[in-house]
Amino acid sequence: MADRIFNLPQTRGSFEMAGKVTGTQRSNFYNEKETKNGAMRRVLSFGVQTSNENTFYVDLDGMPRDKVYFFRRADKDKGIEKDKKEVAWKDRLTYVAPEGYDMIGVDLSEEMLNVAMEKRACSGHEILYLAQDMREFELYGTVRAVVCFCDSLNYLLEEEELAQCFRLVNNYLDPGGLFIFDFNTVYKYETVIGDATIAENRDNCSFIWENFYDSEDQINEYDLTVFVEEDQKEGLYRRFTETHYQRGYRLDQIRRLLEESGLVFVEALDADTMQEVTEKSERVFCIASEHGKCGTGEAK
Repeated sequence: MADRIFNLPQTRGSFEMAGKVTGTQRSNFYNEKETKNGAMRRVLSFGVQTSNENTFYVDLDGMPRDKVYFFRRADKDKGIEKDKKEVAWKDRLTYVAPEGYDMIGVDLSEEMLNVAMEKRACSGHEILYLAQDMREFELYGTVRAVVCFCDSLNYLLEEEELAQCFRLVNNYLDPGGLFIFDFNTVYKYETVIGDATIAENRDNCSFIWENFYDSEDQINEYDLTVFVEEDQKEGLYRRFTETHYQRGYRLDQIRRLLEESGLVFVEALDADTMQEVTEKSERVFCIASEHGKCGTGEAK
């Protein structure tokens, strides 16, 4: 691409481009092509709109990996590979490195917990799963860290619900323990996905995701329709529907609720850039720490 558009020789390297990604809703933005050696090469083609007048068209391609390797960070920094763990590429996102931690998983959905327990059985790890509501969860003791990702906190639609969750987190953290989480911002719902319809066709399923944003309550309703292949030979698909409600939050709201709940705000980063949060950040990573169990930090 570099030689075709910029009249530059193709080479390895990197560059930064700030803009809005476009064209990923097309059915052909992702393709697989066969190389001369018979291997499959994957190509992503999309646009980056840097201004109202300019859009750059980008092709990203690479070879699919068969496996990845996990190291203990301290050992890898020292060049030691004795604890290297080989993991199949398809399992890279669900693999939990055996670092000796006791793990507890909490989810309101029994269906999701069933999936997690199936993966636990295959992994051989001892993980305790609890079917509980994050607004009133109970643990058997304190823990060194609480992790909450994938916009789970956006499902709490009232500030008091979020504050109660924060109070419980503080209550169950060890002294100085860390709370690591993410959330979607008001900007994302208002500007990016609010009142938008997103559709995608994959190998064995397709989905339609319709968004309806209420700017007054800052709540986004999205109706999800999924078609899952049931019989490839007959071309039969089963249809599933779900309705979700999420509320967008601002970083200043989150900081205030953390502090009112007894936690100490440590840091926040834009989840996409890993840089400082801006008014156009769509998702934010946050870190907070435990700071005593008295006053507003005590679970009610």
